Amino acid sequence: MVLEPESLRAVVVSDLHIGLPMFDKGAFVHLVESLEDGTTLILNGDIIDNPYKPLEAEDEAVLNLLRREAYRRRVVWIYGNHDEDYRMTDPGRIEFLRNLALGTQLMIVHGDDFDSLMPNNLWFIRLFLFFHKLRLRLGAAPVHVAELAKRWTPFLYRIFTEQVKKNAVACAVEGGFAAITCGHTHHPEDVVCDGVRYLNTGSWTQAPLHYVSVDAGEIRLVAYRH
Repeated sequence: MVLEPESLRAVVVSDLHIGLPMFDKGAFVHLVESLEDGTTLILNGDIIDNPYKPLEAEDEAVLNLLRREAYRRRVVWIYGNHDEDYRMTDPGRIEFLRNLALGTQLMIVHGDDFDSLMPNNLWFIRLFLFFHKLRLRLGAAPVHVAELAKRWTPFLYRIFTEQVKKNAVACAVEGGFAAITCGHTHHPEDVVCDGVRYLNTGSWTQAPLHYVSVDAGEIRLVAYRH
């Protein structure tokens, strides 16, 4: 789907992982409630952490907020690998898409399609998750598994983020886009590669929190400040 960017005002966030205790609900609710009228809210994948697990009341309240917002502004939910099977009960006016283009200025896509490292190394992922769950059972403080990957396997994590970036940029070049924004890696970035601007919005499970701001053609990666 394509939106014309010239007069568009939008905010792009990704990787909320609603349902996890690490999701910063307070910060996200504050961001949404502070959006100016006419601002499109774009949820760029992995908004829900586990589509098969019932949510606690406070997490359901976040979804209710998104439903309400969709009646006063455009809300677009782009599927990620965590929520591709998610079907919201009574989505109201929320739009569910696979990707979104702002003219040829910006492509918005979650980024899991640019990742072949994790799908091709499922044995390692399962082992890593096993030790992560064991760590939690032993009383360790809960952190997102991506944060542990940054600490425990920084070399592999760097390969992962670079691969997603490289493939995203190649996709943007092929499609004739000036810029592309993704999530998925939980690693905020704003760089230029092969003449294409690559922005990654990081996640809302680990500070600092980021979002992409689009305002009448100006694109910025913004560090959230309460």
